[in-house]
Amino acid sequence: MPAGKKPFIYNPPMSPYLSLVYYDNDIVVANKQSGLLSVTGIQPAHKDALISRVQKVLPSATVVHRLDMATSGIMVMALNKEAHRRLSKQFQDRLTKKRYYARVDGTVADDEGIITLPLIVDWPNRPKQKVDFENGKPSLTHYRVIRRLDGETWVELLPVTGRSHQLRVHMLSLGHPILGDRLYAHDEARAKAPRLQLHAETLILQHPSSGEWKRFTSDVPFMDYQPDTLPLPGSDDINPD
Repeated sequence: MPAGKKPFIYNPPMSPYLSLVYYDNDIVVANKQSGLLSVTGIQPAHKDALISRVQKVLPSATVVHRLDMATSGIMVMALNKEAHRRLSKQFQDRLTKKRYYARVDGTVADDEGIITLPLIVDWPNRPKQKVDFENGKPSLTHYRVIRRLDGETWVELLPVTGRSHQLRVHMLSLGHPILGDRLYAHDEARAKAPRLQLHAETLILQHPSSGEWKRFTSDVPFMDYQPDTLPLPGSDDINPD
C-alpha cells in the first residue's frame, strides 16, 4: 500500500438490499446504491456486490458494465451469453446513451460545454485517474448546468466515452469537483456531502433480442429536480449540439 494511503474499509449498504428496475429472459436492470461494489473483489470481505446480490435471484446474471462503488444509479446485466455479447458490443461501439446528474463545488461559469481531456490511470495513486495528453485515452463528456446555488452547481452529464472515473476527473479539471468525492475533491467539497453526489439517472440501450430501444431511469436521490425524458434514438438527437 502506498505511503499515506488509507486502507479500504468496505461497509456495503443493506437497505434496500436489492432494487430491480426491470428483468426479462435476456437482461436485468438494477438501481445500484452508493457504497456498493458493482463486482466482487478478491478479498472475502468484498464478495458482497451488486452482481452477487442479483445472482441470488437470477443466477445466470453477468456484468456488462460497471459503476464506481460511490456512484449510484442504473446498471444493466445480461442473463445469457448472446445477450452479454450483444450488450457488450453496444457499450464498445458507444451505442448506449447514459445520463448522469451531479452536484459540484463552486459556480460553473458556462451554461454548457464539452470536455475532451484524455485520461489514464494514475498508477502510483491507483485507483485514481489523471489527465495525460501523451498517453491518455480519448474521453468525451457533454455537460449542462441545471441550477446554480450558493457554493455549488447542479449539472447534467452525458458521457460519450466510458473511461474509469471519467466524470469525476473531468469535473475536477474544470475546477469543480463533485461534492462528497473522497478520491478527488478537496476537504471542503468532500465535507459538503456524506456520499459522492453522482447518479446514473438514465440508460438507453437496444434490447439484445427484440432490437427495441429501451429506456431505464432512476430518480436522483440527492436533488429536488425532475429531468426531462431523454428521447430514444430515432425520435430526436439525444446528445447536445
